[in-house]
Amino acid sequence: MTEELKQPSRRVFLASAAATSLAASVTNSARALARTSDMHTKPQLLITGNGDWTYEVVPDWGSLPAGTSFGGTHGAIAEDKAGNIYVSTQSATGILVYTSAGRLLKTIATAFPEVHSIVFAEENGQEYLYTTVQKGTPKENWLFVKMKTDGTPVLKITAPREAGFKEPNEWRITAAVPAPDGSLFIANGYGDSRIFRFDRNGAYLESYSGRGADPGLLNCSHGLAIDTRYDQPLLLVCDRENRRLCHFDLDGRYVRTVTEHLRRPCQISFRGDYAVVSELEGRTTILDRDNAPVAFLGDNPQKAQWANYDVDPQTIGPALFSAAHGCFIDREANIYISDWNRMGRVTKLVKRRV
Repeated sequence: MTEELKQPSRRVFLASAAATSLAASVTNSARALARTSDMHTKPQLLITGNGDWTYEVVPDWGSLPAGTSFGGTHGAIAEDKAGNIYVSTQSATGILVYTSAGRLLKTIATAFPEVHSIVFAEENGQEYLYTTVQKGTPKENWLFVKMKTDGTPVLKITAPREAGFKEPNEWRITAAVPAPDGSLFIANGYGDSRIFRFDRNGAYLESYSGRGADPGLLNCSHGLAIDTRYDQPLLLVCDRENRRLCHFDLDGRYVRTVTEHLRRPCQISFRGDYAVVSELEGRTTILDRDNAPVAFLGDNPQKAQWANYDVDPQTIGPALFSAAHGCFIDREANIYISDWNRMGRVTKLVKRRV
């Protein structure tokens, strides 16, 4: 373990008045800029964030054909090498594939109408999506599916018997991510919160952690990512109900709690030394390399809308989030967010260039 990894983050999330001030200023800014003067004038730009992380909302990005709806957007977002954007839904639309401009190209994986997480990976020149599925075919629910970008499955993993499962509903996975050596990590976030490791062919290797609040334990291991910002790659876990992010090494050893006092972190996406974290309680946060907040996006002042699956998207401010679930930052630093919402809600934020 490197000396850098032994040291705790120099700044703890929301531990200072500066962070509180930043949150308030960003919220007020987003609310003010989202207003229009009246129905006869051109709407103002919808802006959220601050400083280098100031964004404009793209109106109606990802609109679907008439008569088609997202269904729930309890899912995730990814990007392929061509720059196409993949958005998962809770409906017969499966995974929607868009251009970055928001034009719908096709739908894939319609046999798996509830894909909860998506991670893109390229292996030996072939592009794949690593997904976790809550609802699949009548005989296949709660499974990991590695698929080609056209939706063709190439590997499936269900609950490993060697891991000691006794009841049918104990395996309720939420995230999966490939490691640099080709092995695979899967989080049983809606189950016992353990992290499972498999080899590249799907053979079970080990499990570790579990439900709890102590360091090294997790309470809803909701999102996973490989964090390459430091001297060695680490597994980063969105420990949602403990409201924190945690690092484990790739052998399963707990390293540190990265950041605390988040608003129920769901998923994470990296760009350089920065991390984008979607939070179920109405906000998306940008963290720097020290895992301290540098910007808040879409910070919703209406707490009644936080983590509210049934809220009407039409009542949510265009520059605000109600239940940020899926998140992704693309190659141009634009950010995509899908809210946990029964009717579906996807937002693209374009970074403002100075």
